[in-house]
Amino acid sequence: MRKAKTSKAPYFFIAPALILLLLFSIIPIFVAFFISFTDMSLVGLADWSQIKFVAFKNYQDIVSDPVFLKSIKNTIFYVVFGVPVVIALSMGLALMINFGKNKIFSAFRMIFYTPAITNVVAVAVVFAYLYNPSFGFLNYLLSLLHIDAVPWLTNPVMAKVSLIILGVWRAVGANMLIFLAAIQGIPKELYEAASLDGASKRQQIWYITIPSLRFSTFFVTVTTLIGWLQFFEEPFVLTNGGPLDSTTSVALFIYRNGFQLSKFGYAAAGSFILFAAIIIVTLLQFRMQRKNAENQL
Repeated sequence: MRKAKTSKAPYFFIAPALILLLLFSIIPIFVAFFISFTDMSLVGLADWSQIKFVAFKNYQDIVSDPVFLKSIKNTIFYVVFGVPVVIALSMGLALMINFGKNKIFSAFRMIFYTPAITNVVAVAVVFAYLYNPSFGFLNYLLSLLHIDAVPWLTNPVMAKVSLIILGVWRAVGANMLIFLAAIQGIPKELYEAASLDGASKRQQIWYITIPSLRFSTFFVTVTTLIGWLQFFEEPFVLTNGGPLDSTTSVALFIYRNGFQLSKFGYAAAGSFILFAAIIIVTLLQFRMQRKNAENQL
């Protein structure tokens, strides 16, 4: 009897988390999937009898929507340029802080992590002043070097680059801590043995530290990739998708159609296309990681 009670105890502990996951994640996913096959709008919320089943019409319309296609290109641009920069800077800062001889490097952990916990609206307001074409601080610095002012938020390409700079600035700190924790978990005996063999500090980092970070690098790559595919806050607050939808991400497109235009079925279809893209990219990452692990064995 006691064994039966003991075996049920773990389920009581995880039950609250499972209930919350079911109510606020799993069930809403199925509800949204059903909504994506309807023409649901504010009218449908007021009177369910007004909701019509439209089958795959939302998906057919959205894949031919020029704004949606442009948002896909913008999101790919964010991912291609944002993800590698975040990973490289995060790892570089972690190596610098861990192997830096000066004690001031230990204070950099908090300095670089602060952007990750700063409110994005406040950050966007500050960056809006930095990017201002007339009296922005960045263009002021360029003027001291006799360089023409840069249209940070008014040129379609530079606007995307400006958002990437902001996104990288916010994302580097948290990933840096992950790399730093992984570096500090590497056995010191490996470095001692390498020193006895005459390996320099640079060789130890290249042949011991970086290869030992492959699992943390994989984790950071997957989470960063998912985060940039869902890139939303920066373009929403700083540019609202402009100019000419040049910074509109897929997530911002979904938000705009769902919460501003009240086209819930249309937005739900877009969200499931993004969901499918995230699943496919994540599975490809896991497959590549598995192949690399098998090759190393």
